[in-house]
Amino acid sequence: MNIKFVTVGKLKEKYLKAGIAEYAKRLGAFCKFQIIECPDEKAPENLSEAQDQHVKEVEGERILDKIKDKEYVILLDLKGKELTSEELAKKIDDLSTYGTSDITLVIGGSLGVSPEVKKRADYSICFGKFTLPHQLMRLVLTEQIYRSFMIINHRTYHK
Repeated sequence: MNIKFVTVGKLKEKYLKAGIAEYAKRLGAFCKFQIIECPDEKAPENLSEAQDQHVKEVEGERILDKIKDKEYVILLDLKGKELTSEELAKKIDDLSTYGTSDITLVIGGSLGVSPEVKKRADYSICFGKFTLPHQLMRLVLTEQIYRSFMIINHRTYHK
């Protein structure tokens, strides 16, 4: 199985890099895992609606350039479905059981994603209504994917 994250922006914080690297190493026992970073589009502090749309379109094109046709795309979106860890594990297990071996998870930029990215998504999930920095969300998502594989394989990590 191949798990790929497509994210907007560069991860700078060493502690987040270290956490993600640890879970990425652990994931190696279950899947091929990679993170692809797309550059974020620079924008002024107070955006007009047109500028907001432009940023999302540019970042959206960058995201879509990193996704292949055969990949099953899960978008992190505030309007997505809230899942428990067990439900996420079941979703991943069901996808692999029914022939989907390439799963791509998308974390958009701070403004969200373009309608084109939403349209390309096969499924959308939400980690709650609170706001997290996108860099921290990478760590949380990496841990949850690892937890999913531990649940799928009946390992003791998940309690």
